[in-house]
Amino acid sequence: MAVQHRNTNASELSRGRRARNLSGTNLKRAGDHNQRVTLHAIRVSGPVTRADLARMTGLTAAAIANITKRLLKDRMILEAGTTRGMRGQPATKLIINPDSCYSVGLNVDRDHISLVVVDFAGRVRARISREVMFALPNEVQRFVRRSVRRLLAKADIDPRDVVGMGVAFPDDIQRAMLPEQPAEYAQWGSVAVDRLLADVLPVPIFVENDAAAAAMGEMQFGLGQQYQSFFYVLITAALGGGLVIDGQYFRGAKGRSGELGWLRRLEPSGEQRQLQNIVSLSALESLLARAGYRVDAPRALTQLQEPARAVIDGWIESSVEALEECLISINCLINPEAVLIGGRLPAVLVDRLAERLNERLRPQEGRIPAVAPIRRAAMSDDAPAVGAAILPFSARFLPTRFALMKTSDEVPGVPARSARAWLLEGE
Repeated sequence: MAVQHRNTNASELSRGRRARNLSGTNLKRAGDHNQRVTLHAIRVSGPVTRADLARMTGLTAAAIANITKRLLKDRMILEAGTTRGMRGQPATKLIINPDSCYSVGLNVDRDHISLVVVDFAGRVRARISREVMFALPNEVQRFVRRSVRRLLAKADIDPRDVVGMGVAFPDDIQRAMLPEQPAEYAQWGSVAVDRLLADVLPVPIFVENDAAAAAMGEMQFGLGQQYQSFFYVLITAALGGGLVIDGQYFRGAKGRSGELGWLRRLEPSGEQRQLQNIVSLSALESLLARAGYRVDAPRALTQLQEPARAVIDGWIESSVEALEECLISINCLINPEAVLIGGRLPAVLVDRLAERLNERLRPQEGRIPAVAPIRRAAMSDDAPAVGAAILPFSARFLPTRFALMKTSDEVPGVPARSARAWLLEGE
């Protein structure tokens, strides 16, 4: 029999691509999504009544009653009194239960390791950090093994109530080539972080780029409640970025959107430098070291006296010059509601940097379509670690497009069943 070859034209290929992006949902998935939306509404707006929730979510009163009944049974939410001064039966107000579950967040950076435990309200219950330059994989593994049980004990948290561990880890951590980076740091290029930490706690591990984790944390528990679309600038030992559009983190085709630090700037000398070698803690600390000043942690930057402060002032101005054209491009290409700056740079210095950037961009108003305000992120301190800790919450409990496409028992790396509240199935 002759084989007939089908000619595939461009329009058919286009239809195929569109079909790949269309994914329906069944009742189980819709129920799970509705439950996530309801829980999120309580977390953001609580204390709220069931009638409030019906108005916020567009769900029926019966659906809200069923969902809140299950959430109360699993102690994901709590009753918090009743409304007063209204006709009819007083309505019960509902709030999130911060002690319903916890998550551990780890941030590994080129000069720093931090570990936090976060409750379901997004509050840090305990933290342990260590300033260490270019920690190798075995050092990080030892630190986490030694510290995680001590961290939970410090916060009086039963390890069985921990639903997951998130890890904020820079992509290509070994390739940034920051000052004084040793050759053996290349080990990180062949290490799977989730496997490195697999036996620390018997929970799912979620690994995310540090800037993405910080932006996701801000989206769920920070100024993301005010801004639905924003660009996040993360200043750590290097420089990163993250993009949130319409309340969803945008990864890009290969998961590398927002890679701010890899952009290059042409210096007056004719030299090309990566932005992360200008706008970063490592760049600032190198400038200070050349002037004869050494700091053992970012918080020490606010304790320096003149003339070291003049070095910091110069770094802020250099950072503003390096970021100006980049931010103009972000405003024109993305049109965010705000640009948020977070990371381990002390808050007072972030505020100064944001103020100078706003001043620098003000003349662009009227020259380009829109100029977004630049602000310090609400979760600027420990942002990557806290954002990482929120990853397990997002996978299980918070509304995302991914959650609507797949039920919680289809999330890679997460057990299909658990003894805790993630048993919830929806309507």
